This record gives sequence, structure tokens and C-alpha cells, in this order.
Amino acid sequence: MLVAMAGLTGGAPVDQPQMLGMAVSGLRSGKGQILVCVTRTPAYFPDCTHDPEKRHFAVPAKAGAVQLGAFAPGTYAISVIHDENGNGKLDTFAGIPREGVGFSRNPVLRFGAPSFASVSFGVAGAAVEQEIRLKYFL
Repeated sequence: MLVAMAGLTGGAPVDQPQMLGMAVSGLRSGKGQILVCVTRTPAYFPDCTHDPEKRHFAVPAKAGAVQLGAFAPGTYAISVIHDENGNGKLDTFAGIPREGVGFSRNPVLRFGAPSFASVSFGVAGAAVEQEIRLKYFL
């Protein structure tokens, strides 16, 4: 779901960088940190570790809005991990995430990560905020 950021009026030229933010909900605890990965390349989704253009963020684990900065126009995807134990990675058990995960556009999560196409969104002409609901499997 694309939402214009509150308090901003009118559009900007579509070729100018725009502010991107996210609002996280569904945290099971306030422990640890939220790891955020923003990429525009499907080959590097959902773990954009090797993406030369990636943007990684680590923010305190709390529900609410986070500003991610200005982004050039294009198509992006966001993946989020609630790193409850603060070890900087997604912990799993038998391939199942032990920590919360979430994605832009909140696709239905079943087995494995969703496709880039199901989570991607456009940035152009106005600020964008993605509402991301975390899901816990274990």
C-alpha cells in the first residue's frame, strides 16, 4: 500500500529523489533491533548483502514510523527482520524464521521469501511510506 507522507502537499518532479519511510507494526517485543534492507534489484532480494546499491539500516525495535532517507526514482522492495537477540542476522530453526520478518506491500507469507514483484513499489513524484506488518512463525 503506498501512502503519501502526512504533512507534505503537492508533488515534486518525478525525476527528483523522494523521501521513503516505513511504519512497522506487529512487534512481539521491544528487544533487539529492526534490520531493514532496501533494494531495487530483484537478484539481490530479500537479502541485499551483496547489492552494491543496497541501503541497510538498523533501528531500535519499536513500532512506528522510520524515515529511510531520499531515494532516486525507481522500483524498490523492502525486507525487514526483527533481530530480537541483536546478532545482526535472521535466526532460523529447520529453515523457519525464529524472528519476525516483514516486507513492503505485506504479501501473504508461506514457504520462503515472497517474489520481488509481489513486494515492489514505485518511488517518483512524492514521498512514500510503506506500512510493514511483521510475522512470526515460531
